[in-house]
Amino acid sequence: MAALPFRDINVQTASDSYIFSSPSSPNAPALTIDRPTGDIRLSDASLLAGKRVSRVTSIAGILGMIRLRLDQYIVVITKAKPVGRLRGHTVYKVVATELLPLRERQVHDPDEDSFLSLLRNFIKSGPMYFSYAVDLTNSVQRQAQHDGESPLWKRADDRFFWNRYLQSDLIDFRNQGARGHPAPQPAIDPYILPVIFGMLEIHPTTFKGTPLTLALITRRSRHRAGTRYFTRGLDDEGHAANYNETEQILILNDSASGLGGFAGSSSAPGTQRNNAGAEGKDLQILSYVQTRGSVPAYWAEVNTLKYTPKVQIRTIEAALPAARAHFEEQIRIYGDNYLVNLVNQKGRELPVKQAYEQVVDQLVTNPQERVQGDQLTDEKFHTIETGGGKPPGGRSIFDRLHYVYFDFHAETKGLQMHRAQLLIDRMHEALLAQQYFRAAEMPGGNRIGGQLEVRSLQTSVVRSNCMDCLDRTNVVQSMLARWTLDRMFTDLGLLARGARFADEDAAFEFLFRNMWADNADVVSTAYSGTGAMKTDLTRLGKRTKGGALQDGNVAVTRYWRNNFLDGPRQDAYDLFLGAYQVPAGGGGIGAASFVFADRRPVWIQSIPYIAAFGFFFVLLATYTPRLPDAAVWPLRIVTLFWAAVSVWSVYFIFSHGMLYVNWPKLNPRPWATEGYHQTISRVRKDKILGPLVARHERGLSTARYINAEEGKKRIE
Repeated sequence: MAALPFRDINVQTASDSYIFSSPSSPNAPALTIDRPTGDIRLSDASLLAGKRVSRVTSIAGILGMIRLRLDQYIVVITKAKPVGRLRGHTVYKVVATELLPLRERQVHDPDEDSFLSLLRNFIKSGPMYFSYAVDLTNSVQRQAQHDGESPLWKRADDRFFWNRYLQSDLIDFRNQGARGHPAPQPAIDPYILPVIFGMLEIHPTTFKGTPLTLALITRRSRHRAGTRYFTRGLDDEGHAANYNETEQILILNDSASGLGGFAGSSSAPGTQRNNAGAEGKDLQILSYVQTRGSVPAYWAEVNTLKYTPKVQIRTIEAALPAARAHFEEQIRIYGDNYLVNLVNQKGRELPVKQAYEQVVDQLVTNPQERVQGDQLTDEKFHTIETGGGKPPGGRSIFDRLHYVYFDFHAETKGLQMHRAQLLIDRMHEALLAQQYFRAAEMPGGNRIGGQLEVRSLQTSVVRSNCMDCLDRTNVVQSMLARWTLDRMFTDLGLLARGARFADEDAAFEFLFRNMWADNADVVSTAYSGTGAMKTDLTRLGKRTKGGALQDGNVAVTRYWRNNFLDGPRQDAYDLFLGAYQVPAGGGGIGAASFVFADRRPVWIQSIPYIAAFGFFFVLLATYTPRLPDAAVWPLRIVTLFWAAVSVWSVYFIFSHGMLYVNWPKLNPRPWATEGYHQTISRVRKDKILGPLVARHERGLSTARYINAEEGKKRIE
């Protein structure tokens, strides 16, 4: 029997430890985390019954542990909301968490407070889901191929195990034991709870009177996760920015109904349920998987407060090792990859398109390129496939890549969104060969959820992208999901061949559209900070003028957030996922490091405030009534002066935009550091601010030297 996570955990808070135990499993050992060392051990729960504690709290699970500058914290899930059931087992959304400190902090530390604020805001806003019995990190097809007897966290897909870094202390203890007593500790498995980040909706519904469950799950990869302009392309390990796996699941004859709380029996170990489903029929589960991810090359867009940032692309030769690693993993997991590229073939997006095609040309054997155009565009489609004939060295694994470029913007210009169907028509044969996963659930002995008897497998995947992998990508993914759902209903006998479910059941069509529009908003919010564009097409099936106006509002909001608010959001991603790890010791209590301090010269920082004051003064002078005998010209001169100062300040800000972008502070981007120094060099030559900035920097250097000497004396 697999060791599933505990559904009910009590936390006993003592002066020297936190003790975690499950009331429903009194014979299971208690997890004890010592204070303030953070040492982990397993203890007999009955021996701890008389221990003096200050409070006892019931939690839904342990999200993990994280070490910050001055202390280590245990992150626990204090409230979770049931969102639906998959194969009879409840799925939950994380609603509230609490950070339990290992020591009582007596001093105020600005960096520690900033770290805690980042974590709390990130967890509060991040859509995270978990289940005590269902492996949400893996698609249904991968679940069918895994050993159901291993612990849930061991079955988890490392890419989508969102709290893997936070769980690393518990996992290390499980694998290696305590210091001085090295031995595996499998009894800790029920305390390790994997969580996914993304979108999850489960809807029990009907189609033409047939009961079924429709679910949509988008899993966001924890590798190279972050915000829109600060994470693009690949990293050195081949992880793509904004990588998401989306799975559409259809379940028939699932007899489970209702939503249970933490102590519900539907997900408890050893529970058997009626696998025959409704009216004695086998439970059938069908799923279709797609992926999206940034263009697999080394590229970035450099924020300078311009609406369209400048694109920077490194050489293809430099990116090839990372691209190989990326596609080796994709082919190993999914089989053939159909690479649907939706970026523009003109303007600033053209170099990104060309970089993608050069990567594919370098990877596949004897690449054969075909370009198709028409009266609208010279390049409606551009495909790259491996050439015919067997090369001397044999076939390469990368010959399973199939590149398909579609000029989405040119084809759908003028609200002609129906023309995106041309891409589906072009890929018709590949989609037929791709299949989808289909299985029936059979009685599985002690296995939770029963054994899946596989009827068909999905043999390939469509990997879609545009510049952000958001708006255009979601439109195309929803169209592919619709095409496959029509095929599923036809194969199930619920739809006549050639018919479409949209024409047969209006209520189901409405549900489908809104699920995919919700998916677009969730993925977009995580990456860009706003909801998606073009959701009117997804929700209503057509492009509208109201939707176009809403897209304009989204574009302005994205500009503001991506330039002025995304730095802390990126820092929160890096902190939660372990991309940035706070140095051990942190300099000691009271020795603040000011990681988040604004290190720009004071005069640079003051320019926006000067501009704001100038505009305020001009408005005040313009609209404030004057006394009849008041002098006019002095006020006009002062008003004109401040108007000129405001205009100059705004000009200065946009001329030196890199100095005013809110950059990440924990993991500075190389192009940002380089651009900052170049911009500061230009500012030093400015006739007005140059001397002031240079004087500030000399004074700052002297102050840093004096502070360093004083700090050295204090330490001694």
